[in-house]
Amino acid sequence: MSAPPPPTPERVEFDGAGGVRLAGERWAGADPDDVVLLLHGGGQTRHSWGRTAERLARAGRTALALDARGHGDSAWDPDGDYGLEAFVADLLAVVGTLPAPPVLVGASLGGMTALVAAGEHSGLARGLVLVDVVVRTEPRGVQRIKDFMTAAPDGFASLDEVADAIAAYNPNRPRPRNLDGLRKNVRQGADGRWRWHWDPAFMRIDDEPARRFDPAKLRAAAEHLDIPTLIVRGANSDVVSEAGMADMLALVPTARSVDVKAAGHMVAGDDNDVFGAALEQFLDGLSPSG
Repeated sequence: MSAPPPPTPERVEFDGAGGVRLAGERWAGADPDDVVLLLHGGGQTRHSWGRTAERLARAGRTALALDARGHGDSAWDPDGDYGLEAFVADLLAVVGTLPAPPVLVGASLGGMTALVAAGEHSGLARGLVLVDVVVRTEPRGVQRIKDFMTAAPDGFASLDEVADAIAAYNPNRPRPRNLDGLRKNVRQGADGRWRWHWDPAFMRIDDEPARRFDPAKLRAAAEHLDIPTLIVRGANSDVVSEAGMADMLALVPTARSVDVKAAGHMVAGDDNDVFGAALEQFLDGLSPSG
């Protein structure tokens, strides 16, 4: 007997804070009220969750993957507002349209967004999954991400150059033979060069306070979390250390953690099978009301 066809995602749009249009995909499962809202990391797009979303839909859940403002197919903020408060406001706007409180799953920037939203707004979500996200991160790993994201301001001459840049940042992941998938993370300009699919204003890091990634704000939100929480760490991550994880678990009494042995900071992409299994186990343990 042949396997059933994979679920087909539906393109959706939402009005974010300040009228910024947000794009996403909904993978409809058997239960429309059982929503898992997937938030990608900075510089990524909703497509980083493709395999996870399909797996959730096959299990009967409805997966909703969003492009953050300034990323992917979502609109660029006209004022270049990419502070954490803006991402949180967008998330609140989207959750307000859902039939029931979702489970929030966020990686990196998406995890910080979900953490602050859930910590500051009790009842917003019925569960929280933070993917390589803690309050006390490792500065060297964070700087390596910034260096990677700002290394090619003039873009790339070819998709091969894009693949080379990704392989240099993440040498433990096999370089793709088929480069078509990269088209979801880059855009080709009128000059023929390929650039990352996000607003360059997002990485104007000279004015760091404008980004408002305030550790004190993150810490306060973590201390106020009152929902089941799973923290998934890449065992090879240079952003989240064992000490950072221990600090986070002390802050969040409702949290438990799991390490993905073969993964770095990009956990879901490095080992989606192990990540997906850990996510499903967590979701299976939640009651409908959280």
